[in-house]
Amino acid sequence: MPTTRRDFLRTSTLAAAATLLPRPAMSAASHPLRILILGGTSFIGPHQVRYAMDRGHEITLFNRGRTNTHLFPELEKLVGDRNGDLESLKGHKWDVVIDNSASNPDWVRLSAEALRDSVDCYIYVSSRSAYAHFRQIPMNIGAPAHSFESTGIDPSTPPRELPYGLRKSLCEQEAQKVFGDRALVFRPGLIIGPGDNTDRFSYWPIRIHRGGEVLAPGDGTDPVQIIDVRDLTEWMVRLAENGTTGTFNGVGPATPRPMTELLYGIRAATTAETTFTWVDTDFLLEQGVRPYSHMPVWMPARGDNEGFARFDLTPEVESGLTFRPLADTARDTLEFHFSRTPERQAELRAGISPEREREVLAAWHAR
Repeated sequence: MPTTRRDFLRTSTLAAAATLLPRPAMSAASHPLRILILGGTSFIGPHQVRYAMDRGHEITLFNRGRTNTHLFPELEKLVGDRNGDLESLKGHKWDVVIDNSASNPDWVRLSAEALRDSVDCYIYVSSRSAYAHFRQIPMNIGAPAHSFESTGIDPSTPPRELPYGLRKSLCEQEAQKVFGDRALVFRPGLIIGPGDNTDRFSYWPIRIHRGGEVLAPGDGTDPVQIIDVRDLTEWMVRLAENGTTGTFNGVGPATPRPMTELLYGIRAATTAETTFTWVDTDFLLEQGVRPYSHMPVWMPARGDNEGFARFDLTPEVESGLTFRPLADTARDTLEFHFSRTPERQAELRAGISPEREREVLAAWHAR
């Protein structure tokens, strides 16, 4: 029977008291901005909007008016479509536009051209996937990004048929072509926390909360760098306030966290009776257990992925990126999960199934 939100809050109180750290009180920005957000109603958008509003900024949302339409009734909402219907953007002025999720370079080109003279700064949320490879240690923004030349793909290929990483790289280029040094690009890794419906991080708090023997990947030393949605979006708003432009990576913490620290840190935020069985990487691959899907977050540090979670975040930290405690993220992710319907709780969209987990553990013990 799925756990309810009330059950979770009751059983997690003791763990929360032991690990919860206070966060600084909210203060208003010294210079309120007029911010246009393309989207704003799915996952990172609501966190972004709430923080910006708390900072005293004036927010306008532009979207198709189909997702979470009940959110933010007090805000100005413009209805349109990134795929050509941008008429409602005409006649307005903003200081900043934030493009949260476009993965079609044509959409970014159309939006950027439509807003060329209407906003001072174009902020585009790209992805760590824009990098051509992760062989570099440490990784930084100087590492090569995907291009038609590096991939060998015909430039006439329709955008919808291009690999995701190449599309995100091309989207960055479209924003930079139009806005030049007035563009601000973020390359986040896996974005986690409350509101994430992909379950790509949520699998671990949910599985650990369930208790028992947990299949853990590798030997525990593979590094992890991810980002809480609130750390990312709050940092984005602060950089917009400062007039910062350029390109930044969005992962954390600054010192990569080994997989052992991630899983034990999550367990510390629960009251579950859990044991971890660390299973050799090669054995998992032989069993068909895929990194980053069956074992979310985990990417073996080998080959082209040796630097996948070894980013030098010196510029990002110096610009104001901060990282909240893992315990906060784990508890808030669980609270969000248990607020969902029983049917949704039972159908995770990432991670190994309980049946397959038991099979792999049995094979490992019998090897």
